[in-house]
Amino acid sequence: MKADIGDRVIVNATRPGAARRDGEIVALHHPDGSPPWDVRWSETGRVSMFFPGPDTRLHHFEHPGRDLRPAGVLHTFAD
Repeated sequence: MKADIGDRVIVNATRPGAARRDGEIVALHHPDGSPPWDVRWSETGRVSMFFPGPDTRLHHFEHPGRDLRPAGVLHTFAD
């Protein structure tokens, strides 16, 4: 699973009664977009390093004319 900064992560609940989580990828650790990613979670606003599992979906957003991964800049945000 490959991501870009600005993509949306959705983690489906795997247990009854558990909430679905979603967030925005704010930083990459690898230039090819492979995990882990830094995600800002919508319910708390906190940023954490995230490794996707089988319950994770990724929504890619196109940003015309913007290079979201400039050369030499991988990790741009830390909590």
